[in-house]
Amino acid sequence: MNTEPLAHQAIEPGILYFGTPVVLVSTENEDGTPNLAPISSAFWLGWRALLGISAKSHTTHNLLRTGEAVLNLPSDALAPAVDRLALTTGSDPVPPGKLRRGYFHVADKFGRAGLTPVRSETVAPPRVAECPVAMEVVVEAVHPIAEADERQRGGIVAVEVRVQRVFAHESIRLAGTEDHIDPDAWRPLIMSFQKYYGLGPQAHPSTLARIPEHLYRGPDIDRARAVPAKA
Repeated sequence: MNTEPLAHQAIEPGILYFGTPVVLVSTENEDGTPNLAPISSAFWLGWRALLGISAKSHTTHNLLRTGEAVLNLPSDALAPAVDRLALTTGSDPVPPGKLRRGYFHVADKFGRAGLTPVRSETVAPPRVAECPVAMEVVVEAVHPIAEADERQRGGIVAVEVRVQRVFAHESIRLAGTEDHIDPDAWRPLIMSFQKYYGLGPQAHPSTLARIPEHLYRGPDIDRARAVPAKA
């Protein structure tokens, strides 16, 4: 039996995407048409999310101009549809940085992906019908990233959004409950170092899972209930 500690080695990977859920962000273009873009830098705290995104992307421009979006979470079965959006941009002309990476302009992102837009309840951008989870959100703040580095300043932002509605397919709801997602049924699409993966079975029983979910409920849920549906 080897009792020596495992040794780390210093490396310098170009990206640090160790595995995060893919989010299809739908926003509204200036002409009223929908834009749809995949991102993989997102995390949630309560009913808020932080979206890491290029400050120069078309999605970011739409987010900051309109102050609203929908965060659609695809399942691993939707990987082909998500991949059809890879290297596409709603910007026309294509920004030089994206052009060097092989991006090209696509106006109808829903059509290219083969996905179906459905009308949202509290925001203008549509939800994606095929995504098992869709969250209607509004922008609360924009946090600049790497502002102290003149080479990166103005290039990346973390957009803080607040959730106003959460919609889920019946197939991933936990039977016998009103507001719970069944983690054994929900299979999010995960991006790890630019490749798509799904989730396997639960690796180990969770001590945290003993805490009832309602003990995490924050005031943003009450605030969201007060937001009326658009006419």
